[in-house]
Amino acid sequence: MRSASASDKTAVRRGRRTPLFVWRVLLLVGAFAAWYALTSLGVLPAFFFGRPLVVLGRVWDWFSSGKIYPHLAVTLVETVLAFAIGTLLGVAAGLWLGLSPTASALLDPYIKAANAMPRVILAPIFAVWFGLGIASKVALGITLVFFIVFFNVFQGVREVSPVVLASVRMLGATRRQLLRHVYLPSATSWVFSSLHISVGMAFVGAVVGEYLGSAAGVGYLILQAEGTFDIDSVFAGILVLTAFALLLDFAVTRAERHLLTWHPRAAADER
Repeated sequence: MRSASASDKTAVRRGRRTPLFVWRVLLLVGAFAAWYALTSLGVLPAFFFGRPLVVLGRVWDWFSSGKIYPHLAVTLVETVLAFAIGTLLGVAAGLWLGLSPTASALLDPYIKAANAMPRVILAPIFAVWFGLGIASKVALGITLVFFIVFFNVFQGVREVSPVVLASVRMLGATRRQLLRHVYLPSATSWVFSSLHISVGMAFVGAVVGEYLGSAAGVGYLILQAEGTFDIDSVFAGILVLTAFALLLDFAVTRAERHLLTWHPRAAADER
């Protein structure tokens, strides 16, 4: 009886999830239908807004012919490297300054100044320093990802309850044990909340770098299309980038659910 009841609950939960997925698909189809209708009727000029069927056909041609794979591989490598390195540096710096009030007070104005600077303007400098290869795109992506992760980790460390710290210290915990069992778990949930934003910023760094100078990448394809006023290919490139950004975000979500099973929000998502 218990197993039957559990299966019934699982079926009910699945039933509740299905309509949401269906509505999301319908919303996407509706957006494309509106786009198609507005451009077909001439309300939106197709020259400037593209034609959805041509855009989808362009994406299909890219993948079926294999043309996009070398470009997509370059952009994904740049994005993943920028995302991974920026995240690691942000976590390390956030933990260090979160646990070092003196260093935090000393570096505070400089960190705020660096964060306030529009870091996209560093792209030409990185191109001069590192060349037009992958390194310059990764460097730009790191600067975009780093501060998002850093401030979240820093805040997560500072949000640790003093009562919890005092209790753990009374039990004889060392500084390393405090870091492992108190500070890191507190910062982890903040880290994952920042990673969803960081995925998109890593893509921004890669594509902006490809715009300014490259011989490969999805951003390079979009730049070529803009040079010939091929708006359909521009939208096709945007769709491809958006799809793969969503895939990376989904991977982050799965990792979050796996690593934060103790967290109420993650546990609710699993249910």
